[in-house]
Amino acid sequence: MDDMYVNEKSYKVIKLLGHGKGGYSYLVTDGVKEYVLKQIHHEPCSYYQFGNKIESEMRDYKRLKEIGIPMPIMIEVDTEKERILKEYIKGETIYDYVLQNKMKQEYIEQMKIMCKVLYAAKTNIDYFPTNFVVQEDKLFYIDYECNDYMEEWNFENWGIKYWSLTKEFLEYINSKK
Repeated sequence: MDDMYVNEKSYKVIKLLGHGKGGYSYLVTDGVKEYVLKQIHHEPCSYYQFGNKIESEMRDYKRLKEIGIPMPIMIEVDTEKERILKEYIKGETIYDYVLQNKMKQEYIEQMKIMCKVLYAAKTNIDYFPTNFVVQEDKLFYIDYECNDYMEEWNFENWGIKYWSLTKEFLEYINSKK
């Protein structure tokens, strides 16, 4: 893949990290340090409605930063190219831990602590396990998406269903084959 630019600065793409409902995330380097570059996409999503995605990312980042959620620093935004450069949190995702049967109770406990702060701020995040990375046994939310709190979409009623080898998790895996 060719280099990608954020505000005229070039980054070499190392690999695709993931593809979500809002964009593609790439591991990139400036030759010195590694970063995540998120390229916003406009592919249809049947279960989620977006407004201006780049503005949403910036607004959600600010909201979560004020709440105090551990997450990667937003380094730079290129609104014209719809790209976000953020800190790279190196580690495995909760999704990987579940797949490899390496999940630890302490990660769920860290999530519950995060939830107390989120719920007090009347906020939910996307609790799907691909959105969480563990670095040195600390849990980070690597997405910036957040929404106003709704009980049906909180961690206890929705997210937890994907944090172990549940029926829902296994159905998700099978849907990707």
